[in-house]
Amino acid sequence: MEKSKVYFSKEITPESVVKIYETLNTNLSGKVAVKLHSGEKGNQNYIRPEFVKAIVEKVNGTVVECNTAYDGARNSTEKHKQLMEEHGWTKYFDVDIMDAEGEDIELDIPNGKAIKKNYVGKNMKNYDSMLVLSHFKGHPMGGYGGALKQLSIGCGSSAGKAWIHTAGRTTDQTKLWDHVAKQDEFLEAMADSAESVVEFFKGNIVYINVMCNMSVDCDCCAVAEDPCMKDIGILASLDPVAIDQACIDLVKNSDDAGKEHLLERINSRHGTHTIDAAAKLGVGNKEYELINLN
Repeated sequence: MEKSKVYFSKEITPESVVKIYETLNTNLSGKVAVKLHSGEKGNQNYIRPEFVKAIVEKVNGTVVECNTAYDGARNSTEKHKQLMEEHGWTKYFDVDIMDAEGEDIELDIPNGKAIKKNYVGKNMKNYDSMLVLSHFKGHPMGGYGGALKQLSIGCGSSAGKAWIHTAGRTTDQTKLWDHVAKQDEFLEAMADSAESVVEFFKGNIVYINVMCNMSVDCDCCAVAEDPCMKDIGILASLDPVAIDQACIDLVKNSDDAGKEHLLERINSRHGTHTIDAAAKLGVGNKEYELINLN
């Protein structure tokens, strides 16, 4: 398999996000969904709307999110909409909580290892392409959060998130913690569900990972740990497996002593198993060429 191209810029500015997108020479067509993490109430590390304004306008996109499956400020549509307003998203963008109402869309995963179907918000059918704009950082359960997590947990409806976390045991959010899957099984369910979203958009997806504010915790944490290492840069690719692998490698190869804290979180949760599982499914390629733009 030919190596996937991953573009890298150490410059972390709104303008450089647009530039690295343009470097891919791929125009997202039709109605474009911009999947990002809007930040849990109280979280200090999430990427702010002002930073992504230029790229969202560039693709003429709609910011999309889904409700969570755990307690917090985003587990109901009413609360989620209020928080999107508090965090400034509705000030700049059209915002769509894709599972706000109606029946979820069920996506088949014939070759899935942990799950054979995925549940996403019904509004996903309204979009022709997607920009997956990820804040790369650690994660309490997945080890790390990047493009694959945005495709899986991020695009999953509230019921879909419960389904992934329990590896197909329940869609009932109230019973999620009674049926939590074994760690590798959960990571494989993330890879499976990511594959279903990639298949849904038939390759009309662009991935951008921003390596800043890198805490061991996710933007879903109300009170996250402060960043443990210096910012690294921005990456872009048409391959979600390659871009996440490249981010992991940039952390490993960094001379920042704080990387040990982040790597401990990733390794203790077996985080790279998601990348391995997604590669086996054919979602992308772990072999990549890093093209430095600076």
